[in-house]
Amino acid sequence: MESQYLKRCLGSCLKKGLAEVVEHRPADPIEYLARWIYNYRRILDEEKKRMLERVELEQEREAALVELEMLRKMKEEELMIQQKLEEQQQGQLDQEHQELKLQNEEDKMLLQQEDQEENEKTIAELTDRPGAPNLTRVEELDESGQLESVTDLMAESEQENSQLI
Repeated sequence: MESQYLKRCLGSCLKKGLAEVVEHRPADPIEYLARWIYNYRRILDEEKKRMLERVELEQEREAALVELEMLRKMKEEELMIQQKLEEQQQGQLDQEHQELKLQNEEDKMLLQQEDQEENEKTIAELTDRPGAPNLTRVEELDESGQLESVTDLMAESEQENSQLI
């Protein structure tokens, strides 16, 4: 049992240490072996520490990769939301543009109707307005296409009024 313990705990260390003592043949082999075992232990501790650091670094690296992936997904989601928002805004702008077009067309049609109504008014209706020009003579086309002279309605009404008095 004790030999198994020694093999398990000191086997490789003692083999390597004794091989070094044989190879170098120091003046004080016990002190040489003691220093060599102490140095061996220090090297093992450093390797163990480096392994732990590597494991820790690997874990940190994996955590950083997970965080980076999460940030990338968040950025993609942000871009998608921004695109949807821009599409909605563009849709609203297009709708407002269409509404303005329709309103402009309606306004144009109303103006055309008003202009048409204005053009259809008779001379008498036009001269009754304040600020309208006082026309003494108007030439109109009759049904046959010949020019016909028409005197101003105001002048005719003045003549009628003077005859009545």
